Amino acid sequence: MSTFHIEPFYDPRTYTLTFVVSDPETRDAVIIDPVLDYDPSNGTTWTESVDQVSAYVREHGLRVHYVLETHAHADHLSASQLLRRRFDAKIAIGERIREVQDTFKGIFDLPTAFATDGSQFDRLLSDGEQLKAGSLSFKVIATPGHTPACVTFHIGDTLFTGDALFTEDYGTGRCDFPRGSADALYDSIQRLYALPDETRVFVGHDYQPGGREVRWETTIGASKAKNPQLSARTSKSEFVALRNARDATLAAPRLLFPSVQINVDAGRLPAPHANGHRYVVTPLNVLRPADEVGEPRAKAS
Repeated sequence: MSTFHIEPFYDPRTYTLTFVVSDPETRDAVIIDPVLDYDPSNGTTWTESVDQVSAYVREHGLRVHYVLETHAHADHLSASQLLRRRFDAKIAIGERIREVQDTFKGIFDLPTAFATDGSQFDRLLSDGEQLKAGSLSFKVIATPGHTPACVTFHIGDTLFTGDALFTEDYGTGRCDFPRGSADALYDSIQRLYALPDETRVFVGHDYQPGGREVRWETTIGASKAKNPQLSARTSKSEFVALRNARDATLAAPRLLFPSVQINVDAGRLPAPHANGHRYVVTPLNVLRPADEVGEPRAKAS
């Protein structure tokens, strides 16, 4: 394969970027980080975002081999199951998803039968392996830190970094989720910074700092020179201190609990209850220390 095409799709509600990577000659393709739309105020899901991706795939006659997840997202629901059904594609994620499943099985009090071996996904990816999707070939680079299961996909001169590394005017992913680690993220990004400066970087989110237009691409060279949180001049101790201090000020993602509950199960919606309705679980106070959680005040008699 001499060339490949990248088609970006931006979801402004969650600031998420989805990419379709395809070979124009063979029409082999993968889809990276697709979004299922969700409104937590009324518990409604819909398919506007993924329908745009599907329409592009059909218009160009692409054969989707894989839906690739850079990690189990905490800010949007994955549309991987829907795409799996529409295009007979397989779902792949980093092999350390097992650790994420193990953590959140307890947080959500999932049934004993919920497997924490990653078997909900069609393929678990290990660091350094080559993933073949027809004529496309991706190298898997483990980039833990934001979550343990984060991976970057490397094809040709291009990286898809998910939430590890963002554009050079924004920074890096947060590291305050369960089993996240700023120390690990520093090491992960150093692996990326060892690649040639001209390496293209396609990011998983764009928060449009300063109100600028949406961007989804930077380079390793630009990141090393300008990234305000982790440039080539930043020491590990400096980054860890900065990242941890910033994370302490951040609110939890708006869709944290519904997203993770569904995404650790490879994007499957919860099974319906006896009444035919599906439910997402919101555990109370798990993100706050116990001594900060007061009992409700009793009503005055």
